[in-house]
Amino acid sequence: MGASKTVHFTNKQNQIAEIAKAVGHPARVAILEYLAKVNACVCGDIVNELPLAQPTVSQHLKALKQAGLIKGSIDGNAVCYCIDEKGIEQLQTYFSKLSLMITEQKNTCC
Repeated sequence: MGASKTVHFTNKQNQIAEIAKAVGHPARVAILEYLAKVNACVCGDIVNELPLAQPTVSQHLKALKQAGLIKGSIDGNAVCYCIDEKGIEQLQTYFSKLSLMITEQKNTCC
């Protein structure tokens, strides 16, 4: 989406779009699932779990972090990653509200 077009949408719509974009790749979904399972880990642990090179995993981690879905803290010379509950809650709240709106409308389309 071009930068000039995002001004036509609310901040919330732009935030959700950014989060959705971040989870729009199967490697990122796999990273989120792995972090949910192990609670916290370093990049090397994720590299061992996925069929991807370390630089590729790092790029995926960066995208997830920018979207607010994960957070990282420096642990020696490595970064320890974990799920950012606020980002996940934001996504969950959005889809819950959307689902409720659809249910209340009793959509008869199609």
